[in-house]
Amino acid sequence: MAEAPKAVEPPVRAAVGRHSSIVYSDDRRWAEHLCAFVRDGLDRHEAMRYFAYATEPAQVLRTLSDAGIDAQEAARSGQLTVTNVAAPHRGDAVFDPDGLIGQWHEGVDAAFADGYRGLRVIGEMSWAERDTDDADRMLEYELRVHHEVFERLPLTGWCFYDRRLMSEERLNVLAGAHLTHRGDSVAEPTLQVAPLDGAPGFLLNGSAGWDTRRTVAAAAAALVRTPHPRPELDFSALQHLDADSLVTLAQAAARRPGGAPLRIRQAPPTLRRLLDLFPELGSTMEVVVR
Repeated sequence: MAEAPKAVEPPVRAAVGRHSSIVYSDDRRWAEHLCAFVRDGLDRHEAMRYFAYATEPAQVLRTLSDAGIDAQEAARSGQLTVTNVAAPHRGDAVFDPDGLIGQWHEGVDAAFADGYRGLRVIGEMSWAERDTDDADRMLEYELRVHHEVFERLPLTGWCFYDRRLMSEERLNVLAGAHLTHRGDSVAEPTLQVAPLDGAPGFLLNGSAGWDTRRTVAAAAAALVRTPHPRPELDFSALQHLDADSLVTLAQAAARRPGGAPLRIRQAPPTLRRLLDLFPELGSTMEVVVR
């Protein structure tokens, strides 16, 4: 007996534009982004998930209905689900980037099994303001998810950042970890780390020093855990790099499986001077010119 033909999955669209930070400062703008996201999901026949932190699920559904969207039918059919999620600082919840990345793969498989053409997700991220350690893991996650999820899966994810609930510096750092930004404008943080477009790795923009050590540590954690064998760091927009930051990144490179040196694009003079002073760090890094 011949095997039944396998279902053909739709091609994955370019990752840029499908993982976005959404910053807003009032309920009207929140509603505009929410409704645009859901309307597009309905048009594309995609499954939709809204993970609420500061918003009651009933308010999400009511806002959609008030805008003329048949949210009740979408919820009844299972195409749209709106749930409260526990932030890591609540109870025993722990933010786990590895586990969440795995869940997106499972979620897309489930959407296909239910007959949808893809999955789109909104997550309210303002809980990151409450716990510094989990905010650092959040930055690690945002850096990794572009290459590990959005470049591989038909998933659209909008990360909602409510400016009323977050400090400007933390909001700017987390929003800056996305290649696409929508909503309110945000300022560049002292040090911005973002995924590279078109190659595995990260861009560092600004100044890496004592006051940005937690951001550097999150970038180092992302380097250690990314599955790509030769990720790169683009330093073309880096204005300053202190010795402690260099050591943190070099140690991350040394901990990666395989032992291949970390590629550095456009190394600034500061890095070259530090490598001259600490030649033992040079074995973990390979400066390339593009």
